[in-house]
Amino acid sequence: MIKKGSFLIYSTGLVQGLTLVAFPAASRIFTSPENFDLSSTSYGALFIPQALLSIAAAWMSSKLSGKARLSSLFSIGLLANLFSMLLFAASFFAIAHREAAYVILLVATACLGLGFGLTVPALNTYVALLFPKKVDQAVLLLNALLGIGTACAPLFIALFIGLGMWWGLPLFLTLLLLGLVLSTFISSSLPAEKHIEQNSVGHQMSLPWPFWLFALFALFYGIIETINGNWSTVYMTTQMGANVSMTSFALTIFWSMTTLGRIFFAMMARIIPEKMVYRILPLIVGCAFILLAFLESGSDAMALLAFGLAGLGCSALLPLTLSFCSKAMARRKGAATAGLIAFYLVGYGIAAFGAGPLQDIGGITLRKIFGLCTIIALLLAALARVIMKKKEIKT
Repeated sequence: MIKKGSFLIYSTGLVQGLTLVAFPAASRIFTSPENFDLSSTSYGALFIPQALLSIAAAWMSSKLSGKARLSSLFSIGLLANLFSMLLFAASFFAIAHREAAYVILLVATACLGLGFGLTVPALNTYVALLFPKKVDQAVLLLNALLGIGTACAPLFIALFIGLGMWWGLPLFLTLLLLGLVLSTFISSSLPAEKHIEQNSVGHQMSLPWPFWLFALFALFYGIIETINGNWSTVYMTTQMGANVSMTSFALTIFWSMTTLGRIFFAMMARIIPEKMVYRILPLIVGCAFILLAFLESGSDAMALLAFGLAGLGCSALLPLTLSFCSKAMARRKGAATAGLIAFYLVGYGIAAFGAGPLQDIGGITLRKIFGLCTIIALLLAALARVIMKKKEIKT
């Protein structure tokens, strides 16, 4: 029997994944002279409002969880996502006035950050309410659907670009989000909230020092994931000279392998020790960065292999970090989880914007930037070993 609200919650997870990657998937549109003609710095700066609003919204969500209805925060998040995609589609009509178009895009990414920061915590809470005896499996399914959405967004944008109407993707997502918003208001299909337990203890207690190891790990992870997620299409265009289909395929492969890896390692947890996975995955990412740093122009197939390898390397790192941190700080789980997500988003912001000025001002190619990220991957590997050795960390 399908529980009330489960279809809406899981559908929202899929659409949220599509929405989250809509902007990076359209990087070719943003940087092409025929459209927005953004520099690398301007393209990277698009994601600053998204990162800042995501952090603010996640913090606000945790603070308001005991005062506002979860359904209200969820609905506001959906509306913010809807306005984001609506503005993204509307920016097409302002291309002739590029300054105005850029402002519209900045507001759109800000709305996306707000929507993501409010919606995703609510989704995780709702699946826990729906399946209290199978929380791990329910959260895994939710994250798998989010991952499927992130993997499909580049394919959709390639399809719409091929049809000569790139704005079709944000318009399509606007319609999907409108349907979800109407479902929350008309059918009252969200799960009941009467059993939600508010845990304010974590907000009143200081976090112990091991938390900062996890926080630093989350920040570094945010950088390496975002370098791949936001800059892979630009890399394929500028360094490989690839066409639209190939650039979109690279991003699809990265997110597909990230999603499949998370599912695989979750299913194989009893066979492959999580400690070993945690130590090895950063090294896999490092190998991918080394490969991307030395590829010659036109090596599309090898670049796709490298992004697939990077996706596999990234796959379980964030879920395991959240899991290990929660086990280590059970009494402060709420505050610790919120803190880790905040640090992850800081890493996202650093990578999403930072790669732009490094290219435009520093004259460093994306090939070299990917190579430099090998250092961050090695730092992650070192941190993973330190975290696993601490007596305070129970895995």
